[in-house]
Amino acid sequence: MAILSSTSGAQSASQYGWEQLKLQQAQRNAEQAQQTAQSLQAQAQDAQRTADNAQENARSLSVQAEQAQTVAGQAEQGLAAIRTSGQTQTQLTNAFNQAAQQQNVAPATPPSQQKPPPSPVVNTQGQTTGRVINTSA
Repeated sequence: MAILSSTSGAQSASQYGWEQLKLQQAQRNAEQAQQTAQSLQAQAQDAQRTADNAQENARSLSVQAEQAQTVAGQAEQGLAAIRTSGQTQTQLTNAFNQAAQQQNVAPATPPSQQKPPPSPVVNTQGQTTGRVINTSA
């Protein structure tokens, strides 16, 4: 029986050592899992910060795009005003030139509407009357 108890004591010691080895391995696995979890958590936080920065950048770009669109609209309005002003100036210049050409070519009033100069009136003494004479000399 002594052999049996020393064998079972050896088995118990061996089993205890085996259990200790398993426990140490489980602790190493747990520590490694904890480190992996912490690393993944840090990576997730970095990714979230990157996403937040990208979203803020997108908002900023959107605001800048709206401002640029406003400036472009104002520029288009200014350009349209300049074109309209240029067209008006051209139209006025053309009208002026046409009027000036008509003044040079045609008389001020058409011949059918011109009145002949009045006939001089002669008095009984044979003098022409109806003229203004400057007597202040």
